[in-house]
Amino acid sequence: MERPETLAEPSHIAEAADSGEPMPRHVKIAIGVPILAAFVMILNETVMGVAIPKLMTEFAVTATAAQWLTTGYLLTMAVVIPTTGLILQRFSTRSVFITATSLFAFGTLLAGLAPHFGVLLVARVVQASGTALVLPLLMTTILTLVPASRRGRTMGLVSVVIAVAPAVGPTFSGLILASLSWRWLFLAVLPIAAVTVIIGAALVKNSGTPRPVRFDLPSALLSAVAFGGLIYGLSAIGESAGGHAPVAPVFPLAAGAVALALFVARQLRLQREDAALLDLRPLRNRSFVIGVLLLLVAMGALFGALILLPIYLQTIRGLTTLETGLMLLPGGLMMGLVSPFVGRLADRFGPRPLVIPGTLALAVSLVMMSMLDASTPIGFAITAHVLTSLGLGFAMTPLMTSALGSLDADLYSHGSAIMNTLQQLAGAAGTALFITIMTMSSTSSAESGTAPLAAQSTGIQDAFLCGAVLGLLAIALSFLIKPVDKALTKEVAFH
Repeated sequence: MERPETLAEPSHIAEAADSGEPMPRHVKIAIGVPILAAFVMILNETVMGVAIPKLMTEFAVTATAAQWLTTGYLLTMAVVIPTTGLILQRFSTRSVFITATSLFAFGTLLAGLAPHFGVLLVARVVQASGTALVLPLLMTTILTLVPASRRGRTMGLVSVVIAVAPAVGPTFSGLILASLSWRWLFLAVLPIAAVTVIIGAALVKNSGTPRPVRFDLPSALLSAVAFGGLIYGLSAIGESAGGHAPVAPVFPLAAGAVALALFVARQLRLQREDAALLDLRPLRNRSFVIGVLLLLVAMGALFGALILLPIYLQTIRGLTTLETGLMLLPGGLMMGLVSPFVGRLADRFGPRPLVIPGTLALAVSLVMMSMLDASTPIGFAITAHVLTSLGLGFAMTPLMTSALGSLDADLYSHGSAIMNTLQQLAGAAGTALFITIMTMSSTSSAESGTAPLAAQSTGIQDAFLCGAVLGLLAIALSFLIKPVDKALTKEVAFH
């Protein structure tokens, strides 16, 4: 078989890094185009929440049914991402990227033209299939092509995608829905999606050489039940607390837990033959495990805050969806501004001096949010959200860079698959935790005679207080990071 054309020879990239010269053009394309695609994809992941009321009216469906437009997206991500470790080894970079962007573009077109709810739901699943492939591809490409001395600043752009796109999603959605049909949530991004397919087909080349890897069907089925069941069960917890979950969360959670145990046992056996669907050897690496644990806590707090702040602003303060989106925009912009800068600092000083103050800022911001009530100045809420974004900006880039950079090169794709899969679980778990605490506390306050609005405000405060406890856990974990991370200073072993 002819060796695929590569982006650039690793030795040339390393020499450019050592001499301070700009990265080769092809490397910039290989990273820049997936970053653009990933931003659009994750932005589209979060636009449905604001549009749910309009979709319920147009398609005459219940809130529970409409919520599947978001839940189905998350479930698809949870099922596909664990397989990306194998996919990225078995197929070329270019083919995976073109497949991912084509799936997303087709799903976006189908969603924009959907004649009824079922078609829209299928379209969201197709979109999610493309999104699930892009982030692990992007991280693996960075680890493969970018020398350790430049990974922090490059991974900072990935942090922008992961954290800023969800924050900007509600603002984008609010602006569209203020004057246009919900279909424009998809049609507005369709040209960008189409352009990424065209640019990818024309300019993106292969990095590395695909190799034949056995596909284990039982592992894929166990993975789907395990991660799909856990994500669905966690998503149903919040609905169950409100008294309108279609399925008791205990059943999908139990099925997911059993399937996960069987999946792990099978992977441990198959990886001895280098045939695992998801190689778990990265979990033997201390730096990787600590980094991932911290990311999980941070992502749980982020998604919890993203779900509760709009509830507070709209229900307690009476703001419109557009006003709510605009209130959350400064935090998203702050994250976008600091992440590349933090990446440069991470390249120079390592993760520890950045992660510790970042987790501290996160904990303080959640304590501030626990003080929000009907009389709190809006500026205080905005400040708390900006501080949350600042804390996450200081923590996420160094954590991703050090955790993945500590792995051997042949485990990059599996490490990124593990990290992205667990981030999906953390987002679902954080949302479920915050919503459940809010609902239970609000119900308890209302039953004791508190006015409904004041009761919900109390529930929101208690949920954020629980988030502050997560922030304290993150601070404690941050001190376990080694003062000097060898992954950021050692030479990259290119194969």
